[in-house]
Amino acid sequence: MMTDELKTQIRQARDILRAGGIILYPTDTIWGIGCDATNEDAVRRIYALKRRDDSKSMLVLLDDPGKIASYADVPDIALDLIDVADKPTTIIYPNARRLAPSLIADDGTIGIRITRETFTSALLHSLNRPLVSTSANLSGTPSPRHYGEIAPEIRDAVDYIVDYRRDDRTPASPSAIIKLGMGGEIQIIRH
Repeated sequence: MMTDELKTQIRQARDILRAGGIILYPTDTIWGIGCDATNEDAVRRIYALKRRDDSKSMLVLLDDPGKIASYADVPDIALDLIDVADKPTTIIYPNARRLAPSLIADDGTIGIRITRETFTSALLHSLNRPLVSTSANLSGTPSPRHYGEIAPEIRDAVDYIVDYRRDDRTPASPSAIIKLGMGGEIQIIRH
């Protein structure tokens, strides 16, 4: 059961995202910096905040595997991999589309993860658009394992910080990453 406080945070985050803002939020892996993945200006703000070269694409989150085909080609094996994954797994799909151009890698791919985490799933459902998810750190520095490790300069630069799970100090890890080709090719990037 979702509390009224959590529903309020979801609405506030959604409204910031729809207005082109960027948020700091908990995911099914580590804390992330996010924005509407279809908004190029917001995506560029995140690249600037992280001091990250925009040739390093960021991944997006969706709440339902059925939505992937709206944003990339889906090799047959992809849905099976999502079903059997025993930990959060980002899959890199070919022929990305309908996303901010700077999110799409030079080879036309995009990393997408289906999240089942309470807050992020509800936010995605309310937003009804893909959400950028990139680690809440400056490029080249370690990813924070929990909210308390996020640098003040990251916290100060976002438009909204979700309160949900801020006190959770359970160390978190990034997702596994798998790249798929349309011919069934599978490449493990990070496990």
